[in-house]
Amino acid sequence: MKPLLSLLFAASFWGVVWYPLRLLQDAGLNGAWQMLVAYGSAFSVLAMLRWPGIAGMQGQWGKLALMAVAAGWTNVGFVLAMLDGSVARALILFYISPLWTVLLGHFFLHERLRPATLLTLPLGMMGAILMIWQPQVSMASLNRADLYAASAGLAFAVTNVITRDLQHLGTRQKTLVSWFGVICVAGFMLLLGGEPFPQVALSAWLGNILLGGVGFLVTTLAVIYGISHMPVQRSAVILLFEILVGALSAWWLAGENLRMLEWLGGGLIILAGFIAITHEDIHD
Repeated sequence: MKPLLSLLFAASFWGVVWYPLRLLQDAGLNGAWQMLVAYGSAFSVLAMLRWPGIAGMQGQWGKLALMAVAAGWTNVGFVLAMLDGSVARALILFYISPLWTVLLGHFFLHERLRPATLLTLPLGMMGAILMIWQPQVSMASLNRADLYAASAGLAFAVTNVITRDLQHLGTRQKTLVSWFGVICVAGFMLLLGGEPFPQVALSAWLGNILLGGVGFLVTTLAVIYGISHMPVQRSAVILLFEILVGALSAWWLAGENLRMLEWLGGGLIILAGFIAITHEDIHD
């Protein structure tokens, strides 16, 4: 029950966090700066509260490096997608991730696939095509926010599978590795883009620090705890709850609505993810 509640809490948080992130963007902090400050704050708080050490990490540096990069882009790409585009659209494209999770779980964790996967993969891909289809030009068109969301979803699947594979490591260890990855990816993007130091009000900096040092800290611990204590297939489908929360919050707070094709495509993606998860063998 605790892993389930942890993941539902995390899904709800990530379904509404776009709103304070957009407020910070309006105050002058772009997505990369927000991630650098927020996760730098979260990393510092957790490290000071209890440094977990590196016991058990020896011989796992390759997996830990891949986990850091994947977790870094998961968070940075996801936030950039929500800031640059439609919240609900970004969430749905991000959550193609259960399909990637099932495949990666099979190839790397040897979790058995069922024939239903042959249905869910094309179903999910069809949903993604409908999401990005532009009837007025009779073609599929990916904008930058779409690319951010879809690639962050793939990175999320990689992160989940490695997290599950490294279950002998402590939650704090995996959390700090993930956050270090976010800091590195955000910092790299700022350097690559030549971003100047933002001149914003102190309240914006404090809000960003609080969001990271409290919100992201608690939520990331909840996600890692949840996916470390159940099969990756089950955790992936539970996190789909985030789409519902995000769509409702975007409609209520920002007046965002999806086109009929986007709703249809999103429904196919969610259906594909649900079938893929529920038709796998579940081992507690």
